[in-house]
Parts: sequence; C-alpha cells; structure tokens
Amino acid sequence: MRFLKGHGTENDFVILPDPEGEVDVPASLVARICDRRAGIGADGVLRVTRTEHNPEVAEQSAAAEWFMDYHNADGSVPEMCGNGVRVFARHLIDEGLEKGPEFTVATRGGVRTIRVEPNGDITVDMGKPVVRGESVTTVGCQEYTGLHVDMGNPHLACAIGDPVVQLDLSHQPGFDTAIFPGGVNIELFNPVGTTRAVMRVFERGSGETRSCGTGAVATAVAAASMTGDTTGTWTIEVLGGTLTVILDEDTSYLSGPAVIVARGELMLAE
Repeated sequence: MRFLKGHGTENDFVILPDPEGEVDVPASLVARICDRRAGIGADGVLRVTRTEHNPEVAEQSAAAEWFMDYHNADGSVPEMCGNGVRVFARHLIDEGLEKGPEFTVATRGGVRTIRVEPNGDITVDMGKPVVRGESVTTVGCQEYTGLHVDMGNPHLACAIGDPVVQLDLSHQPGFDTAIFPGGVNIELFNPVGTTRAVMRVFERGSGETRSCGTGAVATAVAAASMTGDTTGTWTIEVLGGTLTVILDEDTSYLSGPAVIVARGELMLAE
C-alpha cells in the first residue's frame, strides 16, 4: 500500500491514496500505522478516496469529488479535522487531483471549501461554530471552566491563568461524560493581548498533539467571547507553530502551512 506523510503545524498524518475505495482500514491497522515506535507514527490517518465510493457521504459527491476519510490514532472515527483537511488538500494539489486555487472536499462534518493562498498556506472554511454553553475539565488537581464549542466535533476551550507550558497533559483531562458521552477535544489557552492566544490541546483518540485545527477555531471563539466579540482575526500559537483563525458572522476560516514530507510503501500487515 502506497503512503505519504504530511503535517500542518506539526499535527501529522499518514495519507493513504485509495481513489476507488478499495482499501479496508480497520481500527487495528490505523493504530499500528500511527504507532510512533512500531509503525510510521502519526496523529491520524487520511484515506483519500472519491466521494461517490463512500455510502456514508455519497450525497456530497455532487459538491466534492474527494472524501477525507479521517481516523484518529487509536482508530476511532471523528467528524472533522481542521489540520487534516488542510494536509489532505495539499496532497490533492501536489498530485494534480485538484487545480485550485479553490475547490471543495467532502468530510463527515460536511463539504468544506479550500483555498490555496499566494504564499502557499492552505485556508479552509470551517463553517459556523456553535456555542453550547459552559462545562469544566480537570487537569491534575486543578479544575478549569471553558466553553463548549461544536465544530462538527466537540470541543471544550478553557482560558486559564496558569501558563499552559507548565501543564501536564500526559493523561486524559477529566470532563463531564453526560455532556460529552463520545469524548471531547480539550483546549487550554492563555489569552495574549486582544487577538492572540497560546494553546495546548488534548485530542480524543490521539492524546496531546502539537496542533489542532478545529481546536484553534474553538479557542478563538472562546477567547473572543471574553471580550464580547463575535468577529475578527485571531493568531493561535500552538506547540507546532502558528495558525490564523478568522471569525465572521456566518462562518469561520482556518489558515496555515501544510506540507508533505515523505512518501513510500507501507509494509504493515493486518
């Protein structure tokens, strides 16, 4: 099986080209591929396949030729991945499967519009964030209150006074399972000025990652709510670099670098 590897602000993915939808990617295989010692190593797997060959999103085939079949590192299947769709888009452009500068991609969270910027960054229309109230998370012995933001996948974005660089995110933070029965991505951030935030994230199904695209948007929404804003451009600093989030009245945009770093042949057997 041919593979590529790419990342967006060091949120890294193994890409499996499968245009005709012939490859079965069970959770056990995904977990082995993403293993950083016995596999290739990644935060998740992106299977590249034509939308028409996937019954769960076939209704999107008229709007988008390609479907991002995304799997977390543990094999679980989330609704959306912001950095993943940007890396997915970079692959489509590099392989000549899309011409740009604008095109669409099908995802489990709906069709997403992609734009390739003049400087090479990839921007994706992430849709309108939905705020669903507040909840709490526990990191170690400390409890933090945050905003529940639905980005197609669930987020809990918490502004904290403690420096995020000092947090121990080696274990799953606690959360309210009644509110998040399927798990939740947890962002902890320090606001810096009025339009900047420093963020760390613990992603369901992957653990702490160097970046999270949907999490960056959720963080911008939570940070903006602290000042009463609903629109504006935010700079989100993550461990792997910097992302730009634009909030307007109708939608949100995520922009940043996305690169392919390797390609080869996958030798793992199920």
